[in-house]
Amino acid sequence: MDNDFYCDQALSGKTSIKVVYETDDVLAFYHTRPFWPVHIVVIPKQHIPSLIDLGGHSIDLVHKVLDVVRIIAKDVSDEHGAARVVSNIGEYQDSKHLHFHVNFGDPLG
Repeated sequence: MDNDFYCDQALSGKTSIKVVYETDDVLAFYHTRPFWPVHIVVIPKQHIPSLIDLGGHSIDLVHKVLDVVRIIAKDVSDEHGAARVVSNIGEYQDSKHLHFHVNFGDPLG
């Protein structure tokens, strides 16, 4: 898989991550290079290329991912008063592994 940080680094253990929430199928962790003050990434543990290319996986796995996104977004919103949920597709998707950014605040830097 080309350009898949999540499989190549986060899920393999090559890059250290701070886990926020985990199920058998889904992992949520603080972004390793945050763009926002609160920046959490939610991914399936199995490789799914993108929201529009499920790579042969069942939509049920996407539903599990979205359930964790919902939980994390609620927690962020409860703590900070708001949350954003972002997912990119195509050229905008840096890592070719389905992922959602749950964030709060103005961009850092």
